[in-house]
Amino acid sequence: MDWKRLGKKLIFPPIWAMMLLSVMCGTALIAIFVKGFEKSLIAYVVYVLSFYTLSVVCVFFGIVFPRQYRQIKQKIYGNPIGNRYMTDMAFRTHISLYISLGINLLYVGVNILSFSFFSSMWFVVLGVYYSILAIMRFLLLRYVNRIGIGNNRLGELKRTVLCLSILLTLNFVLTGAVLMILYQNRGFNYQGILIYVVALFTFYITTHAIINLIKYRKYNSPVMTMTKVITLSAALVSMLALETAMFSQFGAEMKPDAQRLMIALTGAGVSIIVVTMSIYIIVKSVKEIRNIKEKINE
Repeated sequence: MDWKRLGKKLIFPPIWAMMLLSVMCGTALIAIFVKGFEKSLIAYVVYVLSFYTLSVVCVFFGIVFPRQYRQIKQKIYGNPIGNRYMTDMAFRTHISLYISLGINLLYVGVNILSFSFFSSMWFVVLGVYYSILAIMRFLLLRYVNRIGIGNNRLGELKRTVLCLSILLTLNFVLTGAVLMILYQNRGFNYQGILIYVVALFTFYITTHAIINLIKYRKYNSPVMTMTKVITLSAALVSMLALETAMFSQFGAEMKPDAQRLMIALTGAGVSIIVVTMSIYIIVKSVKEIRNIKEKINE
């Protein structure tokens, strides 16, 4: 037997095998902890298999993934469309508007169906929230399809002011959602390991949204900035949703009044950030619009 070859296969298994093992171990661990079988023989077998799975996953991300990432990146840059997507920020913004609009419309449809089945106003609030995001992204996408990015600064500024005015209405929806969470015990609830996945994803999209908002400022494009403002606003609301899910999952020992206070403060904080950011950009854009019009009239 070729022990070296066998050891290499055990340390570097196929990706599909790692994914299968991860799902199996995750499911088995949840079942063991829920049923109280932590000290059973099968539990120790699962612990060993989970340790092995975690080890090979760490090896993959430490050794294999960087090499594959470089190879994939080279292939992307070698493709004309992929190269344009990676190097042309205007083109990337255009594509991201299509994707984000599609996701928003999907969420709107899901909440409409949920309301028809459960007759809960909670889904109406969520549907309105995603509809507002979809309207803003549709207006930006419609403008980009007609004019493009960077071709008409006055037009971009006007469209930005319009979208930000719509974004301000998001605070009414946010207020309604917070009130329903506080007084009707509504909110989000994720069972088992899903709460950790949602938490990781929420922190990722929030961090990514902040970085992109700062990064895209150097392109001095109102449309690009507006797309990142919308993304950041949605991410901040997702943080509020995550907080309600955390209280539902881990807040059994926390007093209800303390939970309500934390939710109210978080909701107020998100609202203040969105309003302040929107008003600041609106004032700045309106001022620039006036300057451009004055130069045209001279």
